[in-house]
Amino acid sequence: MNGHIFSKYIPKPEEEKGFEQLLHLFLQLLQYTNGDVAEALDWLNQLDLQHNLTNNAYGMGNFIQDLKDKGYIQENPVDGKFNPTSKTNQSIRKNSLDEVFGKLKKGSKGNHTIQKSGLGDEINSDIRPYTFGDSLDQIDLNTSLKNAQINHGISDFKLTEDDLAVRERDYKTQTSTVLMIDISHSMILYGEDRITPAKKVAMALAELIKTRYPKDTLDIIVFGNDAWPIEIKDLPYLQVGPYHTNTYAGLELALEILRKKRNPNKQIFMITDGKPTCLKEGNGYYQNSFGLDRKVINKTLNMAAQARRLNIPITTFMIASDPYLQQFVQEFTETNKGKAYYSNLNGLGDFVFEDFEKNRKKKLR
Repeated sequence: MNGHIFSKYIPKPEEEKGFEQLLHLFLQLLQYTNGDVAEALDWLNQLDLQHNLTNNAYGMGNFIQDLKDKGYIQENPVDGKFNPTSKTNQSIRKNSLDEVFGKLKKGSKGNHTIQKSGLGDEINSDIRPYTFGDSLDQIDLNTSLKNAQINHGISDFKLTEDDLAVRERDYKTQTSTVLMIDISHSMILYGEDRITPAKKVAMALAELIKTRYPKDTLDIIVFGNDAWPIEIKDLPYLQVGPYHTNTYAGLELALEILRKKRNPNKQIFMITDGKPTCLKEGNGYYQNSFGLDRKVINKTLNMAAQARRLNIPITTFMIASDPYLQQFVQEFTETNKGKAYYSNLNGLGDFVFEDFEKNRKKKLR
C-alpha cells in the first residue's frame, strides 16, 4: 500500500516575492478603503494594470487565492463578501511598528525593571532572611528547610521564623496609557492627509505594547464633536468625520478611564492638528473655529489642571504649525506640566516612542 510523504512546502522564489509585494500594497490599500476588501483589490488590480505588478508566473488570481488560503481574508457566508481577518489587522499593526519604530532594537518581552527590589512579580536569584511584612509566597521553601536542619538538627526538627528565607523579586513598573486621536475634519483639510500617519503611530504603539509590554494597558479614544473609545482592531480603518475639535471631551473620557486603572503610572498621549473649537452643551454644541475662544480654551485648560492634580502627565503631539495652535499648546502644557512636541508627519513616530519609553520607566509624581 502506497502512503503519502509530507514535507514542508517551499514556494518558488518568484511566487513568494510576488505574494509579499502584493500583500504589502494590499494592507496599505485596506487602510484607505476602511477595510473594504473588494475596493482594495479593485485598486490593486488597477495598479497592476498600470505598473505590471504581476506576471505569468503569479497573477492576481493567485494572490487572491493565497489571501484566502493564508487566512488574510474570509468570505461572509451570508452575502459572499470578503472581510479582513484578525491576522490581517495584526499584520497592519506590525507593518506600522516596523515603519514607525524601525530603529527599535529587539529586546525581551515584559516590563521594564527599575533599580529597586522588593514586592514585585518576577523572582530573581537573591535570597535573604525573612523579615516581618514579607509576603508568604516569597518564602523559599528549600532554603528554609535547609536552615532548619542546620540550626536544629534532623532528630529534633522544627521550623522557626529565624529559619525562613525569602527570594527577592524585581520590582517592575507597569503603565496605563490612553492614546487620544483627533478625527476632526481638519485632519484631512486642504488636501493634506494627517489622519493616516496618526493611525500608523497609534497602530505601532498598540503593537509595541502588546508585544514588548504585555502587562501594560492601552486604551484608545477618538475625539471630534464628542469622544468615544475604539478597539485596537478598528485602528486601521479609522475615518475622519465632519467634526470640530472637542479636546475637553477627549480629556474627560481619558481621565475617567485612567481613574479605574490600578497601575501607579498613568499617562495620556494626544495626537492632534488643531486647537479646541467645540464644547457639548445640553443636547447641542457650542462651536467656534475662529481664533482662540476663551470659553472653549479655559474649560480645556481646567481639564489639563485636573490631570496634573491626579499626577497624570499629558504629552501632546502637534502636527501643524498654526500660531493660534502653538499659543494654546503653550498654555496647555504649562498648566499640565506635561510635554509638547511640534513635528512634521514623518517625525511623529520617533517622538511617540521616545517619550513612551521615558515616561514608563519611573513612577510619575
